[in-house]
Amino acid sequence: MTNQPSFRLVGHGLSDVGCRREVNEDSYLILPKNNLWIVADGMGGHAGGQYASTMTVETVGKALLRRLLEAEGTRRDGGSSIKMAELISETIRETCAAVYDRAVLRPELRGMGSTVTAMLAYDDMAWFGHVGDSRAYLLRDGQIHQITEDHSLVQEQVSAGLITPEQAKHSMIRNIITRSIGFERDVRVDVAAVPMKRGDQFLLCSDGLTGHVEDGEIYEIVREHPRKNVSSRLIELANSRGGEDNSTVILTTVISKRNKSRGHKRRNRPG
Repeated sequence: MTNQPSFRLVGHGLSDVGCRREVNEDSYLILPKNNLWIVADGMGGHAGGQYASTMTVETVGKALLRRLLEAEGTRRDGGSSIKMAELISETIRETCAAVYDRAVLRPELRGMGSTVTAMLAYDDMAWFGHVGDSRAYLLRDGQIHQITEDHSLVQEQVSAGLITPEQAKHSMIRNIITRSIGFERDVRVDVAAVPMKRGDQFLLCSDGLTGHVEDGEIYEIVREHPRKNVSSRLIELANSRGGEDNSTVILTTVISKRNKSRGHKRRNRPG
């Protein structure tokens, strides 16, 4: 990636099997030089879930950077501006097809799938691509905001006013998701963008964390602990409350504004 963000960012992550599972089916990817962070939560049995989440983070990472380099080359040659939302969506849909096709070729992996939540910092924006119920949060100015919306049956019920958010936490169907990578060959991708400012913190996590830890508790731990310790502290809290699922957490912090030469002028911001 040739166009560095306007800000300097640092990220720290950790994944844990939890207290009930034999295998960790979560995967994550941190590419600090490329300003890319990804969390994925696999499903489909021990072999399938692990395979799906690993393939998802690796494929999204490689394909997103490849597409971005191609788009930057086109722009330098006088082409159109980078359509970041389209680029992210196409990358994740490409990954969905790849995971689905792999399962078709290998019967022992039939039915595998994965969530994905990816964050890419580009120029002065944090971009997010999302499928499933892994989440992205923004912590800013003393508040925590959920950027993504869970693709789950209980979230659909909450959105329709059929149950309350409190009832959703205890629902028997809270783990059933309505979109995933690889279950079908194509998927609808949610894309969001957040203008960054110094001091922002972005947290990506799997539902192994949010099934046990409230948003306010996430905020308090981020506020009270050094950023390199936040992932482990959050996972320890989830495990102390049962640790029924694998938990993965990445915390990315906007450190400072980059220095740019006075003569430099940005053009063709991604959109």
